Amino acid sequence: MTDLSVTERVAEVERAIIGRAPEHKIDPSLDRIRMLLDLLGSPETSAPMIQVAGTNGKTSTTRMIDALLREFGLRTGRFTSPHLESITERIVIDGEPLDEAAFVRAFNDIAPYTHLVDARHDHPLSFFEAVVGMAYAAFADAPVDAAVIEVGMGGAWDATNVVDAEVAVLTPIGVDHEAYLGDTPLAIAREKVGIIKPGSVVVTAEQLDDVAALIAERAAEKGATLLQAGRDFEVSYRVAAVGGQVLTIDTPHGRYPDLFMPLYGAHQSQNAALALVAVEALVGAGQALGTDVVTEAFAQVSSPGRLEVVRRSPTIVLDAAHNPHGATAAAAALEDSFNFSPLIGVVGVMKDKDYEGLLAAFEPRFAHVVCTQNSTPRALPAAFLAEVARGIFGVDRVSVSPNLVDAIDAATTLAEAGGVFGEGIGSGGVLVTGSVVTVGEARRLLRRREPAAGLDDPGV
Repeated sequence: MTDLSVTERVAEVERAIIGRAPEHKIDPSLDRIRMLLDLLGSPETSAPMIQVAGTNGKTSTTRMIDALLREFGLRTGRFTSPHLESITERIVIDGEPLDEAAFVRAFNDIAPYTHLVDARHDHPLSFFEAVVGMAYAAFADAPVDAAVIEVGMGGAWDATNVVDAEVAVLTPIGVDHEAYLGDTPLAIAREKVGIIKPGSVVVTAEQLDDVAALIAERAAEKGATLLQAGRDFEVSYRVAAVGGQVLTIDTPHGRYPDLFMPLYGAHQSQNAALALVAVEALVGAGQALGTDVVTEAFAQVSSPGRLEVVRRSPTIVLDAAHNPHGATAAAAALEDSFNFSPLIGVVGVMKDKDYEGLLAAFEPRFAHVVCTQNSTPRALPAAFLAEVARGIFGVDRVSVSPNLVDAIDAATTLAEAGGVFGEGIGSGGVLVTGSVVTVGEARRLLRRREPAAGLDDPGV
């Protein structure tokens, strides 16, 4: 079998999966995924699990947990969604996404059973349920020693939530997916706390007061141990550094000083604290972890598409912020870690998101915004986004370029011509943001156009 034939088969698999109900179309039931996993021999029970839910920071926190577990010598499984460039990114074993042949095998393992499940239910298995089934089956087949699972949407009815995870992690909870989960943080939190299982350990970020009270109530109901940021653990020291940041984390079992992490923003330091406490809960047995191991793990962690520098001269940064909370964190991180003057935004969003709130969060940082759109049917038309942006930025600070390639080219031209904004020439930067899909398409484009050498200049 040639590489091309394997690639073609992956494309066929992806078409078969995508032909099912999309992951943003949910039918609140775990019956289908449970039946599929029962037919597969209950692979979701094959290893200890950490499950990660929340509104923002889930993917980064999941990747940090994975890095820590692997540094302790464990063979790990990792499931995240959505993907940036390739669907194979969603299922990772021992730090590496399934290669194309393994991805095809994982699909073939579940395919005969998907039709049985479809025939027994009014609604067939969705795209997301099929991929979740593939992930759990691949983890059992590997086999892995432990797995970390990012919730797709919500919590209680999410297809990942068939596991009895030993540790539940709750990143900051805000408003997103309003059409499916509710329009207040508390309403959304009611779905998120569904991942808390009897006797588990719950590790939560600092939350709004009513959300924190709900989490504490649910933990008590389930007999779970609750560890809260700001009360039981904290980032006690943090400073931006070239290529990332240095932080000290105090946990229930010890202090981890002077940890270098090659990610930007205070929000990533909070994610790191969640990850560290979660791993302490799973493998620490009531003791602090080895500082050298933690130091090494954090030094190697990555989170593609999250304030990721992919090009320089001018510097282009990608960030998958797609709601006001994420945009606020990204804007603060840009202020904290970069000296762009001017900063040009390239923004493409989905129709069902709070794009007005996202634009408002970036307004103080962007000298100019280029409104664009990604290639999916869910994309908000660039012209409509521009009309909204003009009401926030003013007419002179907004331009429209529906084609993402043209939008990035226009933004880099503006960033290089800093004098247009009365700022220094050559010190400008570009941020591509607004959607995971937009960032993924930009990442694929820029990594193809730009040679790999020299792309690690953070522009700090």
